[in-house]
Amino acid sequence: MIESMTGYGKSVAAMQHQKLLVEIRTLNSKQLDISMRIPQIFREKEIEIRAMLRKRLQRGKIDFSISREQSEKLNAPVLNKTLAHHYYKQLRVFAKEIGSEEREDFLALIMRLPDVFVAEESSLAEQEWNALLDAILDAVDQVDLFRTHEGSVLEKDFRQRIATILQLLNEVDPYEKARVERVKERILKNLKENISDIHYDKNRLEQELIYYIEKLDVTEEKIRLKKHCDYFLDVLNTEEAAGKKLAFVLQEIGREINTLGSKSNDADMQKIVILMKDELEKIKEQMLNIL
Repeated sequence: MIESMTGYGKSVAAMQHQKLLVEIRTLNSKQLDISMRIPQIFREKEIEIRAMLRKRLQRGKIDFSISREQSEKLNAPVLNKTLAHHYYKQLRVFAKEIGSEEREDFLALIMRLPDVFVAEESSLAEQEWNALLDAILDAVDQVDLFRTHEGSVLEKDFRQRIATILQLLNEVDPYEKARVERVKERILKNLKENISDIHYDKNRLEQELIYYIEKLDVTEEKIRLKKHCDYFLDVLNTEEAAGKKLAFVLQEIGREINTLGSKSNDADMQKIVILMKDELEKIKEQMLNIL
């Protein structure tokens, strides 16, 4: 069963002092393109997360993000007392050097200086990483379900359009036979009207007619077109992540349809070819989104 490259998954890991939200969005892309937005504390796990996404999601433009919601207690900045004392001593010395009065409000000034209040240093705990890992795997599972559902819808559409192409191919037969007779009659009629009084070799004429009619024969194109369509359906039935292979098969289907149109030399057959091309183009449009 084929899968779409479009998907979405979201999962939440709730802990005592914080909540982690994992979101994954995927779109179609020829190659794997991972964009990550994660808090600094999880940077040490970035390579591991990328490897996991690469293995599970395989291809597409992947937008991965982790947002962290912490409690006020955990987020509250801490006074850097050592640095504040240092600032105070330096300010007092400087005030004496310039003869400034001691009643200067150093405390208010110190509170505005850089790095006086800092966030508490924290490291990634094993329990926190395990909870995040479970959330990531859950979000990836949701993306897979989304992709599978979208893929099943596209697969149904592909099957219907390939069936339409094969049905149109069967409609070519009666026009093809009638076309050969019309071409033969037209050539003979032109000969009689234009060179009726000129002697010509009838055997050579017959050979030329056979050669010309053989050039218009589309039997091989019809056989190859049917085989390519059957192979397309076989790949749908048996292979996963077959987007690139299916795209190659579509190229071959398009080549046979184009050859059929160029050799048709008949208005009715060309109308059928146009309908085939229309179905093929609609498949190609959706094929860009197949994994």
